[in-house]
Amino acid sequence: MVGRQGPVVGRRSLIGAGLGVGVGAAVFGAGGSAAAYAAGGSARRRGLGFLAAAMDGYPDHGSVRLAQSYSDQAGLFSTAFTYDNALAVLAQLAGRTAGGLGRAVVLGDALLYAQEHDPVYDDGRLRQAYNVGPYTFFDGSLQPDGFVRADGTANVGTQFGFTGTAVGDMAWAGIALSALARRTGARRFLDGAVRIGTWIERVGRTDEPLGGYKFGVNGADEKLPFTSTEHNTDLVCLFGRLALLTGDRVWRERRARAEAFVKKMWEPAGGFFYTGTNDGVTVNKSPIPEDTQTWTHLALDSRSYSRSLDWAAVELAVVDHAGRRNSTVPTGQTYEGVTFSSASLVANEDAPIAEFQPKPDRSGVWFEGTAHLALALRDRSRAGDETRARRLVASIERAQDLLGAGQTVGGHALPERSGVVSASSPLDTGFGFGYYPYRHVGATAWYLLAATRTNPLRA
Repeated sequence: MVGRQGPVVGRRSLIGAGLGVGVGAAVFGAGGSAAAYAAGGSARRRGLGFLAAAMDGYPDHGSVRLAQSYSDQAGLFSTAFTYDNALAVLAQLAGRTAGGLGRAVVLGDALLYAQEHDPVYDDGRLRQAYNVGPYTFFDGSLQPDGFVRADGTANVGTQFGFTGTAVGDMAWAGIALSALARRTGARRFLDGAVRIGTWIERVGRTDEPLGGYKFGVNGADEKLPFTSTEHNTDLVCLFGRLALLTGDRVWRERRARAEAFVKKMWEPAGGFFYTGTNDGVTVNKSPIPEDTQTWTHLALDSRSYSRSLDWAAVELAVVDHAGRRNSTVPTGQTYEGVTFSSASLVANEDAPIAEFQPKPDRSGVWFEGTAHLALALRDRSRAGDETRARRLVASIERAQDLLGAGQTVGGHALPERSGVVSASSPLDTGFGFGYYPYRHVGATAWYLLAATRTNPLRA
């Protein structure tokens, strides 16, 4: 899977077409180098080593920086998704070390910088993604800047159209900033999280019959009609945290609004949550994704809906090996876990996932989602849950050891056996994009959260 195939597109590409601006004395190497992390040998240390390498890939382009989301081989060049970087903050904090805190602060301050230095808007929004280093695009055009452009603005990811703003991305950034506010006591992080919540309330709130908060805006600042179960689940956490941290009761009302939408998506007969609505009136019943089953448990803390974990563990279960059609897993290796959605299991294996992309493997393991499930099972802690979770974590750690060798960030070799690939083989999500065997900040961060039993969605 190494080589130019065109860009890998994450689920938050569906929208593509701060306060306390001081970044402090952050320098490259804050929190230890990638090599130092990896030298420890443990799977967790190697995961942290990858996060460090993804963060430090462009040392000549400023200390204000985000982490590149995927290895270079994914074809996204230096793209840093806001969602992935929010997860990196949370994963670094989960280790509860001074070095991890230092790196989390650097990333948090970069998110605040993006809020304060958007090239167009001054309303607290963050874009879907940014560029963090120079590269030459497929058409030969040069993108010369790091995260901070020559004019001081944040380097928005325009080449792939990652210029919109999704409520889910914003919510995760707010969750990360609120976690930093709790850990450090620094007011700037809370202020940044409040600005995010305020933007979501202004742009996303809807009075449509199903209620909740809508998807966000595209790159032209046009509101999108969809309402996502995943996004509103994220808001249950963000608004709940803002209520606790600010003492302002208005955030409790907003949390209740998001939670009410999520519960309307529950299918009691099947024991799962639907993905959301396209029009605010009718529930979209297909495909059924994994994250709406696991994140809901992590955010709601309600036993009434925890059957969703069993649905995901059974209905989305996959086993990938070299004998599977279109699998890219090397001979002799096997990986187990879950796939992205119900549609992934019936993907057309005779057609490419998208232009310039390979054909999908219906049994490809989505390692980020596998980590979601492992963490949620550990959080639920019923009989047998820990055993299942350990098997899933072991599969992820085996993938970190054996998949994605020889990949780079910023042209620099990654530490050996560091970083979890997003998928064991190419898989079709059913939502218009795929996941592939490239080392990924988001998958690695979720693995670290599962390994440390850290629930990022509990207010």
